[in-house]
Amino acid sequence: MKNVFAAAALAALAAIPVQADEITWSGTISHVFEKHCIACHGSAAPEYADFKKDKAAWLKKGIGMRMETYSHLLPFVGWPNSGALMRRLDDGTGSIDGKPGNMYLHLGSDERERQANLAIFKQWVGNWNLKKWSDVSKSELNNLKVKY
Repeated sequence: MKNVFAAAALAALAAIPVQADEITWSGTISHVFEKHCIACHGSAAPEYADFKKDKAAWLKKGIGMRMETYSHLLPFVGWPNSGALMRRLDDGTGSIDGKPGNMYLHLGSDERERQANLAIFKQWVGNWNLKKWSDVSKSELNNLKVKY
């Protein structure tokens, strides 16, 4: 009887789809963020509205707006700052002028690491585009993944 129960339990577990390559904030992105972004975008950084009030002063200190949590980062993917994360992390292949975003160099210590981390962010976002809110379509927003 124990063998039947064990076999049934194993069969049930085997039936659960496992997506080892699924990228989530809590499983992958937060770790990349902690390694490469937290120094300038951590809990000591200002909220977006405060950053905008005195952007020049914050940038002079080398500090950007706060983004170290899922809820702080998400507005820079979807709404209200659609595509901001993508515009800053892009390697230039998605931009009209071919120039990388101003944060691309911070994704790693060399090109290989930057490309690997960019690929992780792209997979997490899903619909990687550089459009601003006024230009992004409902369909494009619906195709964002950004899983927690």
